[in-house]
Amino acid sequence: MNKKFKNQINIGLIGFGTIGSGVAKFLMERRSLLLKRTGIGFNLSLVCDKDLSSKRDANIPKKMLTRDFNRVINDPDIHIVVELVGGIHPAKEIVMKALSKGKHVVTANKLLLAAEGGAIFQKAKDSNREIYFEASVGGGIPIIKAIREGMVGNRFSGIFGILNGTSNYILSSMSSQGSSFKAALKEAQSKGYAEKDPSLDIKGLDSSHKLAILSLLAFGKKVDINNIFVEGIEDISNLDIQYAKELGYVVKLLAIAKRYGNELEVRVHPTLLPSEYLLSSVSGVYNAIFIDADLVGKQLFYGQGAGKLPTASAVLSDIVDIGHKIACGKNSAKSVIPENTEIRKFRKMDDVVTRYYAHFSAIDKPGVLANIADLLGRHNISIASVVQKERREAHIVPIVMLTHEAKESDMQAALRKINKLPAIKKKSVVIRLEK
Repeated sequence: MNKKFKNQINIGLIGFGTIGSGVAKFLMERRSLLLKRTGIGFNLSLVCDKDLSSKRDANIPKKMLTRDFNRVINDPDIHIVVELVGGIHPAKEIVMKALSKGKHVVTANKLLLAAEGGAIFQKAKDSNREIYFEASVGGGIPIIKAIREGMVGNRFSGIFGILNGTSNYILSSMSSQGSSFKAALKEAQSKGYAEKDPSLDIKGLDSSHKLAILSLLAFGKKVDINNIFVEGIEDISNLDIQYAKELGYVVKLLAIAKRYGNELEVRVHPTLLPSEYLLSSVSGVYNAIFIDADLVGKQLFYGQGAGKLPTASAVLSDIVDIGHKIACGKNSAKSVIPENTEIRKFRKMDDVVTRYYAHFSAIDKPGVLANIADLLGRHNISIASVVQKERREAHIVPIVMLTHEAKESDMQAALRKINKLPAIKKKSVVIRLEK
């Protein structure tokens, strides 16, 4: 064995839940495999968690367990700290202290990076230490490495992602089984795909955290998560999914980042995609990220976006990458993303231009369709197609439209007036299209 690979890499794990136990298990069980493939000895030294009594899949000797994360951070023999606590606090303090103590850091914490990434990356740069975070987006999909390394010479024009498996499972179930939103959510919870409180997933917030990370990597611009337009799937009905299908579209919760010259547009919301698109065929709990860049062209990354095994795989990959650097005697902060000064502002949602699907529930009488069309026209919105469906309730008919491209502010202004028409009996549904 080459002398420079004789060093043993010691790892401290903070967070021993579902993902943490998976990381610990595979670090111990596959140590010989990793040694054979990398020439480096990866050694799990300490495991920290507040709860050390619950049964885990990983059998860790008691002498390696602690409830004090400072014991991990202050251990001079530990090279890499893996943070799998989740949330912002105390995760931020753990990461910052670890970097201050000269440790490299691996994390899967998307919320932490989306909210506090600027300070953390700066700390990594100042400390000349790495922070790797492959598991923060897409689970086992190697999207972070692909953007940061594989496509480092590219200029990105767009990223479109199905980044939340829970929402994708619900929409897929509604489409394939005709389930209501409530029934599909209940099924997802019964199968363990949705939390007891699924708000972060179904409201689009989880996707927005991941989009902030991808936008920083691809476009070099920090995105304040509070400035990302977010709309969830809780108001999507199986009727709208069926009507969309009849028109040749599939409904997905899509995270979108687009560059227009010196402007960046970031948004998360239910989206109609043409059924022939590859993204449209991504079903169940799977994730997919579509990337459009100038050198590589269009690429699609697909796989399991969450879960114990895929996420543990991504964490192990980061540990090995950092291990190679340590074993070779190199210390740098290549994970720090330089700001792209070409992007000067974020496009406001009101200025977004797209096509729309609209579903109006109206009294079945002459002149209603003409009134709707008139209000749309007054707000610079032209209709591409319109279908009046059969009555579903007494005297109430669904009117389904597709528009040509229009400005978001115009569409919202028109909707406010349409919803005030006496003939409109339910809140109108609008879903944006991507072509």
